[in-house]
Formats: sequence, structure tokens, C-alpha cells
Amino acid sequence: MYYKRLFSILLPLGMFAAAAPALAGEARDQSAAPRPRVIVTSDGEIDDECSLVRFLLYANEFDVEAIVTSSSQYHSHGHNWAGDDWIEPYLDAYAQVYPNLVQHDPAYPSPKLLRERTALGNVKAEGDMDQQTAGSQLIVRVLLDDSDDRPIWLQAWGGPNTIARALKTIEEDHPERMAEVVAKLRFFFIWEQDATYQDYIRPHWGQYNIPTIISDQFEAIAYRWKDCQPRRLHKYFAGPWMTEHILQGHGPLCSLYKAHTGNDDGFAAGDFRSEGDSPAFIHQIPTGLRSTESPNWGGWGGRYVRVRDNTWLDPVPVTGYSYPAGRWYADTAWGRNSSRTGAAAETNQNHLAYFRPVWRWSAALQNDFAARADWCVNPPDAANHPPVVRLTHDRDLTVRPGETVALDASETADPDGDAVSFCWWRYAAADSYDGAVPIAGADQPRATTTVPAGAQAGQTIHIVCEATDAGAPPLTRYQRVVLTVEE
Repeated sequence: MYYKRLFSILLPLGMFAAAAPALAGEARDQSAAPRPRVIVTSDGEIDDECSLVRFLLYANEFDVEAIVTSSSQYHSHGHNWAGDDWIEPYLDAYAQVYPNLVQHDPAYPSPKLLRERTALGNVKAEGDMDQQTAGSQLIVRVLLDDSDDRPIWLQAWGGPNTIARALKTIEEDHPERMAEVVAKLRFFFIWEQDATYQDYIRPHWGQYNIPTIISDQFEAIAYRWKDCQPRRLHKYFAGPWMTEHILQGHGPLCSLYKAHTGNDDGFAAGDFRSEGDSPAFIHQIPTGLRSTESPNWGGWGGRYVRVRDNTWLDPVPVTGYSYPAGRWYADTAWGRNSSRTGAAAETNQNHLAYFRPVWRWSAALQNDFAARADWCVNPPDAANHPPVVRLTHDRDLTVRPGETVALDASETADPDGDAVSFCWWRYAAADSYDGAVPIAGADQPRATTTVPAGAQAGQTIHIVCEATDAGAPPLTRYQRVVLTVEE
């Protein structure tokens, strides 16, 4: 392919960094949003270790502000503890593949930078937040730094206790800066794996309505994935696929990935084990779905609904369901309970539908993972890179009932010169119009849709342009067009 040949010429000259922005292009590209700033807190569970492998392969997509070991109801000192330095082998392995990764994208952070931003947080016990720690102090420094006002996604892969400790330090030492700090905060919690969100963060910081996603949909790619995903998608998580694309022949980082060994009931050697924490950062990958603009819009990390204040939980497909007032975690979350033996018939009937906001992207997500694994060992001209979806018009359009709207992604490009196929589709769960919306030419770069005559002012219609290249593995990116009806 032309671009692959071009890569092999430009890279030795150090020109890939200069060439990439021309491809990323203008503000209509899916990568145009400011780079997300992220802080990871993790309890070092085996699925955290798997999630960390994927996270490091996507570290070029974020500004990684901190990686902090915390605790949870499942893991702490003296209780199934992975060790204070469990991250070290993964950072060592990242350092080994970094020279290859940076050929594919110069935005990959250096191993030195990641080490400088890795620290031990509050790990003595479940919910520990009594004392300041190196990890909590690192979070405090990031939050108080007024040189960058971009949003910061604080992710709790375990308990949010080290995050809570950092916020408590700010409340005690800098109360006048609390409003300034929360203006940047975004929370994404994988369950509430301790009580500190309810016991400290909500009572002391709740007045600020910090945007908070608490996910139970993560179960779709956690230990019970076979129970949460349709059988037709299991091939992307089964041993043969994982062995070929991740576990073997992809360098030291991927070789650390802890797939099943074959000694576990219902799983074969090489089967995907669990990445229950990955949605916390997958949500911020700039795929073009614009999922960070609203939790309700949906993306690779799931889709969420506002339940109270600014707290967003998983949409439960049961009429009249009442969300619990307190923690959303293993004992209360609807999806986890629907997985338990003896769950009610109605619960079982809606079980797969509940996890669909995550598993609907499984093929694209896993193929993208496989491509990143290739980047660890292959030069750019021997690996695939995702297409860049460009619209010739704005992503947000004001429309009238009955109007025919032209949708145009004809400037979409693939960096490897691969052919690109298109699929325009309506994301009905994310919009507010209740009715059919026809799309003509849905398999072409140019399509049209007609706004229904009965659409009311203020209603929205979400149309997604999905573009998939013909590379190996095939990679998919998107552009979401939001139509807002006016009178």
C-alpha cells in the first residue's frame, strides 16, 4: 500500500510525527477532541493486570497523569494482595516494546515518564483513607496544578479510597480551591468497591455534582463474559483467537497477559480471562463516538443513564426498576444479580440486553487490541492502523421536520491506503426521537436521512458513520452526527 511504503521512507528520517497531524487533520476528525487526561487507581487484581496491558497499548491516546495502586473490598494488605510493586513487570515490558510502539505513534509516553507518575496509594485495608500516601499526594498535585484546565478522568479500577483521600487532603488544606478542582473532575468507577464514595465523597463533595459513571456493564468483559456476551462473539475471546493475536509472538508486554490456563471450569487454555476494569479507560479512547460528551451517548466503554444528581449508572431493561439509594456494586448492581444462579425469569430474559452497550462493540474492540499487539513487534508498513473518519460538514446539525439531510464522509482516509467500507446507522438508544428514521445510501460514504415530519422541537437524532478498513485485522472508527430539531 502507498501509505505503508511511505511510512518506511519517512520513519527513518524522523518525519512520522510531522506527517501524522496532516492525517489527523482538522476539527471534524474523530481524533480532534483534546487529549483526555487520566488518573488510574487499581487494586492489582488479576483482571487489573490484564487491563493494564491493554491500557499501556493505548497510552498514546491519553495524557497519563498518574497510575496509583489502591485497595478494595477484594484486595488490600494481607488480603489477596498482589504486592506493592505489582506494576513493575508491566512497566519493564512496556519499556522493551516502547521503541517499536513509538514508530506507530510518537505520542506514546516514555517509560521514564510513566515510572515517574506511578505511586503506591492507600492499600492497608478496604476503604483505607486515614493517612496521606505517595499515591494520594500525586493525585493532589495533579488536581491542584492550575496550568492545565482540561478535564481529568479519575478511574477507580478498585476502590475509590485513594481518590477520596486525595480529595480529603484538598478539603482540609485548600478548601478555597474545591470548586476550582471539581470543575476538572470526571469519575469513572468500576462498581463502588469500597464505601468511600458514599461515606466521604458524596457527603463532602456532592454539592458540586461531579460527573460520575459507576459501571456494572464491565461484567461483559469480566470473568463472566461467556454469560454476558452472545455466543457469536465468543470467538473474539476464545483461546485460538487470543493465542494468535495477543499471547504469542507479540513481545514481552503481551506475553504477560494472564489468559486462562485451561485449569478453570468452562474455559480452555488461552481463553480471555477478564478485563473488568478496562471500560474505565476504553470510555475515553477517541473513536469518534464522542462518548465523553455525555455518558448517555454510549461508546466502547458502555452507555449510562442519569439516576441521581450527576451520577450515571447502567440502564436496566426492566420497566419500573428502582435503583438502590446507596452503593452500586456486587450486592446491588442489576447485572451482577442477573448472573447469579436462580435469578428471576424476567431478569434472565433481559440479561444479554443489559450488557449490549458494551458487547455491541466487541469485534471492533478486540480487533483494535490485536492491531496494538502487532504494533509491539511489527514496523508501521507491516501493521494496520485505523481509518480517519472525516465529515465534510459539522457533527452537530440543526434540522427541521421533513427536511432531507445530506451526510458526507467522503473525505475519510486510511493511513495504510486500505479500502474503507461504510455503514451509517442510527443510535436510537442515545437520542430522544421515538420513531423510525430512514437512511438512504447507508453503505456509501455519502448518505441522506429525512427528518420525520412528526419530530418535535428539541428532540435529537443520533446518526453514526461507521468506517471499517480492509486491513488485517480490520479496524473501525466512527463519526457521530447529532441532529437537533428546531421549529
